[in-house]
Amino acid sequence: MTESATNTTILTTSQIEKLIPHRWPFLLVDRIVEYDAEAKHIVGIKSVTATEWFFQGHFPGQPIMPGVLQIEALAQTMGVLVAQQPGFGDRLGLFAAIDECRFKRIVTPGDQLRLEVTMERLGSKFGRGHGIATVDGDVACDAKLSFIIAPESALR
Repeated sequence: MTESATNTTILTTSQIEKLIPHRWPFLLVDRIVEYDAEAKHIVGIKSVTATEWFFQGHFPGQPIMPGVLQIEALAQTMGVLVAQQPGFGDRLGLFAAIDECRFKRIVTPGDQLRLEVTMERLGSKFGRGHGIATVDGDVACDAKLSFIIAPESALR
């Protein structure tokens, strides 16, 4: 099933919360606006507001979204894609690697991050994808993200 539209919400925040375990204040994707299961491609949106918890200390008087949280937003978007694949719905993915990561633009209050992820490999215990976060068409962050599906025993 292929769905896409620039301004169409395919998944809302509450629907995203049914797919991944993240919650406020650490849920960093607000909605999904494109999803192509066949191409293993997804686009999420994060509206960056002045009231984000991380701006209190990063940096007072000059708020900048931390790069690691941009990566996390991409990873959560990837998690939404993976959770919709057969056999992955209730399984938890954990970072295995962040490669070829580049930060090219600062992200500040009022920006809207477009979180685009394409899976390159998805197996039963490992996955890798390419994520690009943009603001108004300018690349803010670009990285290859890998994850493992941890056995339940590792999470206790």
